[in-house]
Amino acid sequence: MRPIFDPVCLQHDTGTHPECAARLAGAGFEEETVPSGEEFLTLVHDPEHVERVREACARGVPLDPDTVTSPRSYEAALRAVGATLRAAGEGGFAITRPPGHHASASRVSGFCLFNNIAIAARKLANEGKRVLIFDFDGHMGDGTAAIFDDDDQVLYWSIHQYPAFPGTGSEEQTGSGKGVGHTVNVPLPPGSGDDLFMEGIRHTLPVARAFKPDVVAVSAGFDAHRLDPLLDLNVTEHSFHQVGRLLADEFSEVFATLEGGYEPRSLRSSVGAFLDGVNGRPFESGGKSTVSDFKHHDEFGMRLCHLEECLAPVWKL
Repeated sequence: MRPIFDPVCLQHDTGTHPECAARLAGAGFEEETVPSGEEFLTLVHDPEHVERVREACARGVPLDPDTVTSPRSYEAALRAVGATLRAAGEGGFAITRPPGHHASASRVSGFCLFNNIAIAARKLANEGKRVLIFDFDGHMGDGTAAIFDDDDQVLYWSIHQYPAFPGTGSEEQTGSGKGVGHTVNVPLPPGSGDDLFMEGIRHTLPVARAFKPDVVAVSAGFDAHRLDPLLDLNVTEHSFHQVGRLLADEFSEVFATLEGGYEPRSLRSSVGAFLDGVNGRPFESGGKSTVSDFKHHDEFGMRLCHLEECLAPVWKL
């Protein structure tokens, strides 16, 4: 897996906002030009939503209190979609911004304009493929979950802090209609460390296996890191390396796009650890993995038991 980085993403000017160009500026990724993904936006977004975003970006005005724009934001967002589609085609990692997993069909949210991973997943599903979306961003991707809520061709699997923004993501949220059982939320208590992060993934991995995806689309967010300012998790590069290794071992076709991660130095080291894991390189970031407090273990154990009950009509863990 190689990183795909178009520097146009740095021209999405958000000032001192947490989701800012400093996240990726000077990170050393090889630069390339990716195509616009504009023609694919309406695979998941309403035309009115696309026009509303375009007009706001042209004027450089916020779309909501958290989601700001600048005159180059629309182009950056189109390239983010294009980079994600390129990643889907070659098994790469789109290193881009703005992120996408909070954007729904008709609204922006949580710094996200268009839902990059959902657009790529819908395109693949329309081609007849079964798509597993694995979202390990520390915030639940409510936009992605909403887009595929009643879809049994796409499985949305998320591990995240709960409660936290956006307020959704409990184990009881499993999808609707024919999509029941195709939303799998693994809600981590605040303060959880590497041990519970990896336990949650391994505990629910049988569902991902049973789904038998043709391709795995990864919403790779790194704000679960212990140094990230927007969440209260205690995860380190150890887990991100293990996640990369697990995905490479379990699935033949995997691609990724960047979501969150708001402390620039730890974001870069976490991305590097994930890529090392996917590409079979040893973990070299150093430092100790983190262990959760007993109270977090007790709470998480109860949540996993409840999750098993919620998924029992469709899957066996």
